[in-house]
Amino acid sequence: MQQFQQYIGGAFEDGTAQFDSLDPATGQVWANMPEASAEDVNRAVVAAETAFFSSEWAGMTASARGKLLLRLAELIAENAPRLAELETRDTGKIIRETSAQIAYVAEYFRYYAGLADKIEGAHLPIDKPDMEVWLRREPLGVVAAVVPWNSQLFLSAVKIGPALAAGCTVVLKASEDGPAPMLEFARIFDQAGFPKGVLNVITGGPKTGATLTSHPKVAHVAFTGGPETARHIVRNSAENLASTSLELGGKSPFIVFDDADLDSAVNAQVSGIFAATGQSCVAGSRLVVQDTIKEEFLARLKEKAEAVVIGAPDDMATEVGPLCTRKQRDHAMDLIERSVAQGAKLITGGHPVDRTGFYFPPTILDCDDARDADSLTNEFFGPVLSVVSFKDEAEAIEIANNTRFGLASGLFTQNLTRTHRMIRAIRAGIVWVNTYRAVSPIAPFGGHGLSGHGREGGIEAALEYTKIKSVWLRTSDDPIPDPFVMR
Repeated sequence: MQQFQQYIGGAFEDGTAQFDSLDPATGQVWANMPEASAEDVNRAVVAAETAFFSSEWAGMTASARGKLLLRLAELIAENAPRLAELETRDTGKIIRETSAQIAYVAEYFRYYAGLADKIEGAHLPIDKPDMEVWLRREPLGVVAAVVPWNSQLFLSAVKIGPALAAGCTVVLKASEDGPAPMLEFARIFDQAGFPKGVLNVITGGPKTGATLTSHPKVAHVAFTGGPETARHIVRNSAENLASTSLELGGKSPFIVFDDADLDSAVNAQVSGIFAATGQSCVAGSRLVVQDTIKEEFLARLKEKAEAVVIGAPDDMATEVGPLCTRKQRDHAMDLIERSVAQGAKLITGGHPVDRTGFYFPPTILDCDDARDADSLTNEFFGPVLSVVSFKDEAEAIEIANNTRFGLASGLFTQNLTRTHRMIRAIRAGIVWVNTYRAVSPIAPFGGHGLSGHGREGGIEAALEYTKIKSVWLRTSDDPIPDPFVMR
């Protein structure tokens, strides 16, 4: 049994209460985690606010903040194997994915290290001859960052990196379904040399999250998760009038025209839905394929799906591991059963894997005769692909946009003019053309509708953590006239 601690005000502590964490590969308890009480949350926020106003942090130059972020990036790279091992153990995400992703997480902190001293204001060409007016960008204050268990180091990096680059301080709430890597990240952060209280890491369930996001000293809430939780957070933020950035996932269309490179499209679709066991906010969970190639495309997909290696997440040969929780596995089964009852045809998969743990196989549903099936409309984290066909470009656009979400989309075609038309027509924050799931710290990431608002990644993310101050400087040496003297 491993023991983990929370991180408040630069100190590690056990927390007021504790809870057990399950290994998704076995369903057995493997670690004990701290559960933050309301008082713990308050102490973490107070520590963050104290650090925000301290001369040690507030008086630090942007370049110095960047150097600390660069040191953090180096430490993450050095500790990547340990972080990957913990994320795999606590969430069931396979080691070949966690190892690659965490190595790239360091690049996000390197990017924001370089950006820290490039967050600029502006000089205004004001319409008054004796005035100089400029804008300053200043940090918002204490940021509450709430992250889910899937890709949590990445989803934390795109919040912590820009927030600290902008000069904010952070209280991070790790998901109770897999907090180990974030609690270990706190130990790494502690070694980087930041002032105490700049980052605080706690964990716990909905009550912990509600206490944090409604705290009167929180200036901004950065959240990744589901729409229903986001609605609670928006209501909570009414208590403190905090601004919010919400990354809420999606039901992303993966559109394939009959002129596409089918080998590339099939491979991208397989990784787009079955990588991370489908537990990705940008999972290409709706295949929208031209009717002239549907049969061939499905045959290729079925062959690849059935050849996927399902196994222990710590085995480098494994291609699909377990789902994170028993609840997810049961939800996947329920959704598939409902969709089949609604007329969807099961092509492959659909039944739990016969082994200990929360395993579920790659699953494909043909929904051409069930275009209102739950699997086509509801987001859930699992390796389940729903397929519909289209006749022409107009129908492809109609199907792609028939969703309340708007995060990501994929488009496979060799027709350049069609590509530009489709890019304009698809209602999503990200359009990948002849590729899928590519990310970079340089590119903003986010959506609209039920996929939320705000952006993570790129300079846009850093600006999310700043506020504008207008400065007016009168340049005339003449005395200001008495306003009550008639002239």
